[in-house]
Amino acid sequence: MPESLDGAPLTRHMLGDVAAGAYIGGIAAVAQATSMPFVLFPELGALSHDILTRPRGTWARAPVLLVVTPVATGALGIMIARTMAYGLPAIFLAVGSAILVIRLLRSPIAPAISAGLLPVVLGVTSWWYPPAIVLGTGVLAALALARRRLFPDPPESRAVTDMLDDLIEAPPFDYSWIPYFLVFLGIDAVLAEAAGWRFLLFPPLVVIAFEMFAHAAVCPWAERPLLLPVACAATGAAGILFVGLLGATPLAAVASMASGIVILRAFRLRVPPALAVGLLPSVIDHPDSRFPLAVGVGTLLLTVSFLLWRRVASRRRLQSMPE
Repeated sequence: MPESLDGAPLTRHMLGDVAAGAYIGGIAAVAQATSMPFVLFPELGALSHDILTRPRGTWARAPVLLVVTPVATGALGIMIARTMAYGLPAIFLAVGSAILVIRLLRSPIAPAISAGLLPVVLGVTSWWYPPAIVLGTGVLAALALARRRLFPDPPESRAVTDMLDDLIEAPPFDYSWIPYFLVFLGIDAVLAEAAGWRFLLFPPLVVIAFEMFAHAAVCPWAERPLLLPVACAATGAAGILFVGLLGATPLAAVASMASGIVILRAFRLRVPPALAVGLLPSVIDHPDSRFPLAVGVGTLLLTVSFLLWRRVASRRRLQSMPE
C-alpha cells in the first residue's frame, strides 16, 4: 500500500484529512448557528486530525478524557479570567492548574492546556465556554468510537510513526523539565504583557512547548525546532487570509484547516497543535496581519528556549557520566 510522508498508509491519511475537514466545517456551522464561537474550540483542529487519521492512537483511545479534560481546564480558565486581570499570575495559574488536572487525571489530552489558557488570553468570561467545549469534544469522541468500530485498521497497518505519536501523546513520566518550561512561559508572558501583544503567547504555543519539553527525545518538532516558527506563522497567516476573505464562516474554517494540513505536509513536519493556530483567527475579535507575526516571534522564543535547555541538559548528562 502507498505510504504518506510520515510512513502511514496514504489512503488512510487522505480519508482522515477529509473527515477532519468535514468535522471542522460542521462544528463551525454549529458555532455560527448558535452564536457560540467557542464551539469551534481551536484545538479541535489538532484533536480531530489526529483522531480521524489515527483511530487507534492515544487520543482516539481516550474518548472520556477527551471530553472531561478540556472541560475541566476550561472551567478553571473561566474562573481565573473572571477573577484576575491578564498578566503573569493569571497565566501561570491557568497553565499550572491545567497541567495539574492532566497529571491528576493521568490524561493524554495535552491540548486541554490551551483550553485553560484561552479564556485568560482572549478575556472570555462566559460560563457558556465549558458547555461549548463539551459539544465539540463530545461529537469528536462519538466519531472516534464510530470510526474504530465501523472502519477498524488491521494491526499490521500501524506505522512506526504511529507508535512514536502514541509516546508523544502519553502523559509525561518525568517532570524534571518543568522549571525550564516555566522560565520560557514567564519570559514570553512578560514580553506579551509589556508589548501589549497577547498573541506572543498564543494558547496552542503552550501545548507545543509542553509536548516539546516533556517528550524531547521523540517529539518530531523537537528534531526540527528552527522550522517550527515558520510552520506556525504560515498556518496563522493562512487562517488570517481566509477569515479576511470569507469572514468567520464554516468555509473559512475548512479552508484554514486544509491549508494547515498542506503546509505541514509541505514542511514534512508533524505538529498537530499548529492546526489550532490556523483556526484561532475564527474565534478572535478583529484579527489582523500582526497575528502571524506574533505567532512567529512567540514560537521563535520557544525554539531558542528549548535549544538552550537541551544544551544545558546535555552538558549535565555528560558531567554526570563516570570517567
